[in-house]
Amino acid sequence: MDFSLLSEALTSKSYEKVADICDEHMLQVAAEGVAFQEDWPYAIHLLGHIYAGDINSMRFLWKSMPATLKEGNPEVIAAWKIGQKLWMRDYGGVYEAIRGYDWSQEAQDLYTKNMFQLLQSAYSTISIQDTALFLGMSEDDATTFVQQQGWAVDPASQMLTVKKQPIVTEQKLDASKLQNLTEYVFHLEH
Repeated sequence: MDFSLLSEALTSKSYEKVADICDEHMLQVAAEGVAFQEDWPYAIHLLGHIYAGDINSMRFLWKSMPATLKEGNPEVIAAWKIGQKLWMRDYGGVYEAIRGYDWSQEAQDLYTKNMFQLLQSAYSTISIQDTALFLGMSEDDATTFVQQQGWAVDPASQMLTVKKQPIVTEQKLDASKLQNLTEYVFHLEH
């Protein structure tokens, strides 16, 4: 099996593409009738769905996996534990599951970064306690971390004011689209 696209995505840290690449490759290999289940990178596939926030697809992948892999592959079991905690919305438990396996520090930081971005987009104010829970840190560490990111702390209320990132929208307007729009408006007026 050729996993070159998957390797390229992992090397370039394009983690958002991993689940889609794995899904497409799995369908292609299955359609060709090739036995792939013993050699499939299930842990990476599960983690790809987790990174993409597609917990339902992660669950369906788990259900389709051979029982021998579910019980005998420590990486797959560790990835599944993370997925279970996310499914149950036990965000503190996610960090326990991450720490329960010898993941690289980069993998641990990746989830923290992803969770921080979610908090930043979802909240305008949030308690220090909740922030610490979501980031898997102590309250002091979480406070220090978010202050480094520009958030403001109100010690009296134990609340954090989120510093919103400016929304950057990329407009893809080329000359042909503008020409088509002009012709359409001209046609409507005349």
